[in-house]
Amino acid sequence: MKKIIASLLTALLAASALVPCARANETLVLDQFPKERMTDLAALQNGAKLFVNYCLNCHAAAFMRFNRLRDIGLTEQQIKDNLLFPTDKVGEIMKVSLDPKDAKAWFGAVPPDLTLVARSRAGHGGTGADYLYTYLRSFYRDDTRPTGWNNLVFPNVGMPHVLWELQGQRAAKFVEEADPHHPGKTETKFEGFEQLTPGKLSPQEYDSAVADLVAYLQWMAEPMQNQRTRIGVGVLIFLAIFTFIAWRLNAAFWKDVK
Repeated sequence: MKKIIASLLTALLAASALVPCARANETLVLDQFPKERMTDLAALQNGAKLFVNYCLNCHAAAFMRFNRLRDIGLTEQQIKDNLLFPTDKVGEIMKVSLDPKDAKAWFGAVPPDLTLVARSRAGHGGTGADYLYTYLRSFYRDDTRPTGWNNLVFPNVGMPHVLWELQGQRAAKFVEEADPHHPGKTETKFEGFEQLTPGKLSPQEYDSAVADLVAYLQWMAEPMQNQRTRIGVGVLIFLAIFTFIAWRLNAAFWKDVK
């Protein structure tokens, strides 16, 4: 039990180091994640495919097993055929073969476990899903960075843009403006993105793909959340009906009492 608790704490701490939104950019407004994707099995399945193909090369999900994907409508055979490497088994956890020493040398830090990242990034600015949805759509080319990429949500991020082939390459446009709060000083203002090279997907298709990926990350952080919501609604309906019955029984029992 102590090892499990220690592992969970390690995963949370690592995930919290992924992208420090509020500290990195206090003025950033997070885009709202389309919540309807959470109840769309096709979206969750596509998100799982994107996660395995683009994220699982560096980021593990040590508290999720492949066979749990049956909860989002995938059969064991589909998992084997589409989401597993030949040497993996359906009952295994989502691990990576990347050596931590190599990861630290290449990226400056070991890529964090992503099992709980959607829960760990929730804050006053929005949900963890809002944060990830904005983060994965805010990369831009920056030749001053070791990876060649930077991010509006997490300036000077060590993570490269792994989805760049889908989105294409973009440059961020910044302008210097006078700081209204500090006379004589200037501040950098973001004015938008400029598309340098097209990706395999259109901007709308890319946003949709990211929404599916984030939906999967949100589901993975708490696989029972949709079922818990359905159970909660059922319990509230039951309590409402029972309250009405109890009210009518109480009236019937006391109707002859003066």
